[in-house]
Amino acid sequence: MEEISKTGRRITIAILGLGGQGGGVLADWVVQLGEANGYVAQGTSVPGVAQRTGATIYYVEMIPAGASEPVLALTPVPGDVDVVVASELMEAGRAILRGFVGKQTVLIGSTHRVYAIDEKSAMGDGRASGERIVAAARERSRRFIGFDMDAAADRAGTVISSVMFGALAGSEALPFPREAYEAAIRAGGKAVEASLKGFDAGFEAAQGRPEPALVAAPATVPTSPAGRVLLARIQAQLPVEAHAFAIEGVRRLMDYQDAAYAGLYLDRLVALSDDPAVLTEAARHLALWMAYDDTIRVADLKVRETRLARVRGEVKAKPDQIIAVTEYMHPRLEEICETLPGWLGGRILASERLGQWLAPMFRKGRHVETTSVRWFIVLWLLAAMRRWRRGTLRYGHEQARIADWLALVHDAAPDAGLELVKCQRLIKGYGDTFARGLGNYTRITDRYRAGGLDAAGIRRLREAALADEDGVALGQALAS
Repeated sequence: MEEISKTGRRITIAILGLGGQGGGVLADWVVQLGEANGYVAQGTSVPGVAQRTGATIYYVEMIPAGASEPVLALTPVPGDVDVVVASELMEAGRAILRGFVGKQTVLIGSTHRVYAIDEKSAMGDGRASGERIVAAARERSRRFIGFDMDAAADRAGTVISSVMFGALAGSEALPFPREAYEAAIRAGGKAVEASLKGFDAGFEAAQGRPEPALVAAPATVPTSPAGRVLLARIQAQLPVEAHAFAIEGVRRLMDYQDAAYAGLYLDRLVALSDDPAVLTEAARHLALWMAYDDTIRVADLKVRETRLARVRGEVKAKPDQIIAVTEYMHPRLEEICETLPGWLGGRILASERLGQWLAPMFRKGRHVETTSVRWFIVLWLLAAMRRWRRGTLRYGHEQARIADWLALVHDAAPDAGLELVKCQRLIKGYGDTFARGLGNYTRITDRYRAGGLDAAGIRRLREAALADEDGVALGQALAS
């Protein structure tokens, strides 16, 4: 098939982007590009609700100007799209599924992922296969240009739309020189220098020139006296295979609670097993369980200065700009009681009358502006309760569960113990997600205690539990 640049015919371009990624700006640049170079151009958009604030299809159609005014389409037609630009790998996959990508199509897509809610909330690894999407992109399109545009935008200090525009120029799929693209950015008049820098990064990558080498993150090295003492314990008491996970576990638990809590983590590991495979897996999963998500931890993460800096970076806020962050929160009565001292929280949960009176107050979620003075102070005070976490109802419950799990692993044969360690994967998150995972974990360990379940059986039940969040597959596996 002839290149578009050689035919001078009608050009159709579909841009698939997520909310907040500048897809509308990119579409405006493409329209400006066509109009400035002798084409009649039209841009439209069809919003969706796939992720974030909604995935949107921007459609640009242009045709060389002539004596009569053309009638241009409002939406892309499957099988009749010359160029597809996707801001994220799954958006490229959706373009393929909708039939926008064919053997006449140049597909330009970022290879990074923005995970959907269903992927994040899956009991196991719910991520869609990126390899399959890349393979389909190469097979279905005339030409596929893919690289991590989000990382390129971060390096350039700009938004991904400018990198996508540069990749479009670098693909040479349209009959316009590079200077025409840069003129469209300048005509927009907003963040011109940063956008041109991102444009250049996208252009170079699309032309096949190597990206800058990534600098590997330095290994975690304790800087405090307590951290160095714990590091010495890891090196002296644990097998080399477990060191990386144990060092990260200590770092996380010191951040979560304190050095004494991290020391308890090492005490438990050292007493658990002599098998290096079991200890390596346990070093990871024990740290995850001991750093469980309670209301104190959630509040702590919400008010951290590093988090606000990350949000400002994501929205490209200038130093003199004020941002407001509104979040949805829905703590249940159980979670509130678990934050209280054990004796008080347990008494409230055990009282049917108190439960009936208090439960309606927590049935609905609420939108909280965490950057407002009022809610920031509330969350800051809640985060400050970390020093009293050991006295909370939730702490007592979790430590009892962890001790029981470790006892099961300690008394099991090494192969069965390894599978029991991996069952911790089922327990994650908070609220309903945590309750479902804990329920599935309990069903498996109860069957193990009843006898007749070897390492292969534990693995089979765990994989069934990870197959669906409703526990249907696990129920069928237990019944069989």
